[in-house]
Amino acid sequence: MKKTIYVADDEPNIRDLIYLFLSNEGFEVTSFSNGDELLAVFLQKPADMVILDIMMPGTDGFSLCTQIRRRSNALIIIVSARDSEIDRITGITLGSDDYLTKPFSPMELVARAKALFRRLELDTGGVAAEVLTAGNLTINTAAREAEINGKPFDMTPTELALLVYLLQNRTRAVSREELLKNVWKFDFDADTRATDDVVKRLRKKLITASANLKIDSVWGFGFKLSQEE
Repeated sequence: MKKTIYVADDEPNIRDLIYLFLSNEGFEVTSFSNGDELLAVFLQKPADMVILDIMMPGTDGFSLCTQIRRRSNALIIIVSARDSEIDRITGITLGSDDYLTKPFSPMELVARAKALFRRLELDTGGVAAEVLTAGNLTINTAAREAEINGKPFDMTPTELALLVYLLQNRTRAVSREELLKNVWKFDFDADTRATDDVVKRLRKKLITASANLKIDSVWGFGFKLSQEE
């Protein structure tokens, strides 16, 4: 079945360009001129992926991202003319899987969308079931469920994939580039800030859930999972 993508952007030229390139790649695309229209349709018929502009009439992209994430684990890409660090961190913190700054190449957006779908398919397809444990955290990779101290630990698909990869490689440090290649499935040069943003979000969640695990930064390289005493 075709993957479905909803796009919300108040700029007709950008909206039409995104629609054209994604449709040509075989995706089933529906575009909206504002976030409120997209959300109304999404609540009736969720899409596999949502691409959101931040600054739109009515509900802005950040608020829309929050509302969608409360209801769904659909993949979310934010596209915006705002490139400040706080905007990027806000987007990732609210649950988006990627953040792309305008102006951008339509082919790069297509590549990022494909990479996210590819990762999701690998996460859910024919891989042998595995139960990973470390400290008071348990992850069932087949069910895509996690628990801390026996209580459900909710994560977005990207957070789950990143934490699983760190658990599977917890005896060593993992570089940002390796995470982009093996977690995000990016086979092209991409901004490594995406890894830092998701790690920040995961750290906050682990602390809130009283996990006795932490994600250490390895300066100038990447990250390593460690267990607190």
